[in-house]
Amino acid sequence: MNIGHLMPEGKTTCRTVVLTMPCVGTSTAYCILDALASVGRDWEMLHGTAPKPPVFDAALLSVDGARYQDINGRSITPDGSLADVVDPDLVIVPDFHFAPGTGVPDEFAQFVPWLKKAYDSGALISSVCSGAYLLAEAGLLDGLEATSHWGFCEIIARQYPKIRMRRERILIPAGAGHRVVTAGGASSWGDLVLYLIGRIAGQDEARRIAKIYLLQPHNDGQLHYASLTAGAQHEDALVADAQVWAADNYALATPVAAMAARSGLTERSLLRRFRKATGQTPVDYIQTLRIEEAKQMLETTDLPIDDIAGEVGYTEPSSFRNAFRRYVGMPASTYRKKRLTLMPVCASG
Repeated sequence: MNIGHLMPEGKTTCRTVVLTMPCVGTSTAYCILDALASVGRDWEMLHGTAPKPPVFDAALLSVDGARYQDINGRSITPDGSLADVVDPDLVIVPDFHFAPGTGVPDEFAQFVPWLKKAYDSGALISSVCSGAYLLAEAGLLDGLEATSHWGFCEIIARQYPKIRMRRERILIPAGAGHRVVTAGGASSWGDLVLYLIGRIAGQDEARRIAKIYLLQPHNDGQLHYASLTAGAQHEDALVADAQVWAADNYALATPVAAMAARSGLTERSLLRRFRKATGQTPVDYIQTLRIEEAKQMLETTDLPIDDIAGEVGYTEPSSFRNAFRRYVGMPASTYRKKRLTLMPVCASG
């Protein structure tokens, strides 16, 4: 894929803005800033050679540049305000801490005009995790594929129907010239930074930063991290009752028929009402409950996979294996092995 080169002709540094506000993930913002500052410097320092001129001129900017308390109560002092940089080459929006479905933070309204102007002026706009929410609010993702943290993708898709959310993807460059780039969960800041460094400073620099920071791209996507039952909030009491009942009875042979009988609706009426309230059909909802329980059993028990399939309601192991691959993005056996390697093992002695 030919992604081109961001640096405008005649420029030696990429003027970069990392946006911030009280609900921004501080660790993500500073990890990005540290990694960008390392390009051309830290590898050289480790190998005893002269540093290169900085590639990224990066600043952490808020609306007004004033000190603020982040979500964890720490005092953060931005490098300046949005007014200090009117023509960035690159903008990075870190993750936000707010509950999906509760509406966007009030601060978004102050960032949207600046973000639109930066894009219209030729900047590459990127986001990490729930930072895609701000890009969506600015209309920069309309008509494009995008990704975000798995817990936000469905909500973004419902609130901004012009966006094609890809819950399984870690990194999506999109739009004309690939000038809009979205990344998945918060730890995908590493994937985004390596992509941007490779695009702007070259692949050799990206490989060096990956080695320095021990960054490993999430090549398997993010579905296997997802909690499949994360869904839209709603106020339909009948559907909510059906969901509560399903949580304890998903392993029954015909749970959807039982849900309909419990609700007093026909299965077709329940389907329409359930989909309107949750964005899923009752069958899909039962599937997500079953697969989520199977994931827990794969992580915490030694039961054979076929036995797990039966425990969560599948009479045919092949049906379970197909469903698991579809919802999680990998075979159940691979998922079990991968989750067992997530916890670090310390050598003794």
